[in-house]
Amino acid sequence: MSSHDAPRAVLDTNVLVAAGFRPRSASGRLAAAVRDGRLLALWTEATRAEAVSVLGRIPPLRPADLGALFPEAGQVQLLLDSDRFDRVPGPADRTFAALASAAGAPLVTADAPLAEGARAHGVDVRAPSEAARSLL
Repeated sequence: MSSHDAPRAVLDTNVLVAAGFRPRSASGRLAAAVRDGRLLALWTEATRAEAVSVLGRIPPLRPADLGALFPEAGQVQLLLDSDRFDRVPGPADRTFAALASAAGAPLVTADAPLAEGARAHGVDVRAPSEAARSLL
């Protein structure tokens, strides 16, 4: 399956952290699907920078192959209006919600406040287990 045919999703940083610690979990299966090209992870420079920053602070998760989780085909270069996502706590989380909304793709997260706030703005939010079932 090419990346153009693969289902698309925005993966919150907590999904990547969980995947690093538990590769057999739903988050791990989602990350493996991105690396294998069965799922296209959508990202912007801001969301990638957030993930790199967080993962870089966790010694066991300093992966050399972060590029595989941010495929070129998934880069979104839209001007995002993250300020309108005022029900989402935190500017970094607002960027993930804005990206999912603008791209018309589900936001995959285990962060309850982010999920609740994004849903209040009409974003399709899925827990990792739900996303693994519906997208893979």
